[in-house]
Amino acid sequence: MSGQRLSGKNFDVTLGDMLLRVEKATLEIEDNSSTAKDRGVPNGWVDGDVAASGEIEVDARNLNLIMEAASSAGSFRELPEFDILFFAKTGTDELKVQAFGCKLKLTSLLDIDSAGGEKHISKIPFEVTSPDFVRINGVPYLSEEDIEGL
Repeated sequence: MSGQRLSGKNFDVTLGDMLLRVEKATLEIEDNSSTAKDRGVPNGWVDGDVAASGEIEVDARNLNLIMEAASSAGSFRELPEFDILFFAKTGTDELKVQAFGCKLKLTSLLDIDSAGGEKHISKIPFEVTSPDFVRINGVPYLSEEDIEGL
């Protein structure tokens, strides 16, 4: 049975309690677990460190929502960490990805083309800073053992 599949158009992105319309969003997980080797031959595996980061691209209207929060915090760098929710649903498919404790940075604030024809977009990278890390459809990426004592 076929039907509508998820696409970027189906996603709502919530930054804290702000619903944003993003032009583009990414979230990447880096997991440095690797294969253990004995005399150069694979023999099991070892845990490695993890990290997650991403980027949201927003137009001026949505950047202003973030800047209002920055103004309330005192400055952009004083913004608290946000939980980010990426959620999409169609008739048959659903995807909910949560990234916890995301610290925002601003990189590509301006990219002006006097010819026009495209709306202004700002790029806002973020890093996941919470031990709650990332959940996919409610399933945590990290185990209880990974975050024990944090």
